Parts: sequence; structure tokens; C-alpha cells
Amino acid sequence: MGGPLSSIRNWIFDLDNTLYPARCDLFAKIDVRMTQFVGDLLGLDPVAARRVQKQYFIDHGTTLAGLMAEHDVDPHAFLDHVHDIEMDVLEHDAPLAAAIARLPGRKLVFTNGDTPYALRVLERLGLGDSFEAVHDIRAMGLVPKPNPAAYAGLCDTFGLDPHGSLFVEDMARNLKPAKAIGMTTVWVDNGSEQHPDIDRSYIDYHIHELAPWLESILETA
Repeated sequence: MGGPLSSIRNWIFDLDNTLYPARCDLFAKIDVRMTQFVGDLLGLDPVAARRVQKQYFIDHGTTLAGLMAEHDVDPHAFLDHVHDIEMDVLEHDAPLAAAIARLPGRKLVFTNGDTPYALRVLERLGLGDSFEAVHDIRAMGLVPKPNPAAYAGLCDTFGLDPHGSLFVEDMARNLKPAKAIGMTTVWVDNGSEQHPDIDRSYIDYHIHELAPWLESILETA
């Protein structure tokens, strides 16, 4: 690949609302189950539970991290509960699979979800054979993005040079630590970002859908 991306050898992708369009609203199903978990745990009505859930997300990076820090919640019980959803809203994405297959170098998924859930999503999208590995919340030692330790662990595990790596995410704030260690950053701006931070100086590419962007950079390669 030529041009400004000629040095990229590692293509790293977030999972939810990145490898599938936010309009699928799959994560809304997980969101409902997270609110339910918080409500059951703390004895709160749905409105209060959702408020607590979102505050944990903002303060700790994920709802799970907040629950672990504040209430010593068993992470495995939480992950099993919130990922127990149907995936009928997802469809096979042949153009995306074809574009990812053409990318030169290694391809990885980097997600705050867990691997069993991620593999179900990938299979449903027709991306089951598209990636070398999934680096999930368990591999991060339950320390999620955007904690810098999660990015260091990813690079150490797979022997990645950050300066030769590109990271695609729908949560802009999760790109800031990636940029800080030298990664090229791509923000999929599709309305799923929930953080009030307006600083976007750490974003190299601002896109709205993944497959068309990948196709465009491959066409100019």
C-alpha cells in the first residue's frame, strides 16, 4: 500500500459499532442487560440503574470496571449476563470481508467485550476467518480501553510496533491512548460516542462507515 498508510503493517479494529454499523443497534441489547444487572445488584429502578451504569462507563471506561471497583462484582458473571443476546440484527457483510482480506499485514480485533461474544459477532458478519486473533477484556486483565495498560498489553502480546499500526474505533476517547504511543487512529463517527470530550486532535482519519473507507484507501494504493 502506498501513500500515507504505506507504513501500516498491523490493522487493529474495535468490535461493537465498528465492524458493524451502529444502526444495527446490537449494542442496545447489551445496554439493556447492563442496566438490568446494575438494577438487580443495587436494588434500583431502571431509570436510576441506567444513570449509575452510564456514570460508571464515563468514570471507569466500562460499566464492568465501575462495578468491579465500586462493588467487587464477579466479572465473569457480568460478561455472561450482558452478552446473552440474539444477533439477528447482524447481516453477512461481504464487502467488508473482501476489503479486510485485501489489507496488507496482520489484522486483529481489540475489544472491551469477551472473546466468545466477539466470535459470535464475527461469524454472523461473515468475518470469522478475517482476523488473526481477538484481544479481549480478559486478555487485558480486565483493565479496559482507554486505560493505557490495555494498549501496552496488546502490543506486547502480539509484538506490535505502534508506529506501524492503525486502530479503528467508534469511541473517540479510546483512540487517544493509541495515538499517544504512535498508532494511526481512525474514528468511525456514527453516533455511538457517549463521552463529552470535544478534543479530537488525536484523530488522524474521521470516517462514518468502515467498508467504504477501506475500499477507498485500497483503490488509491
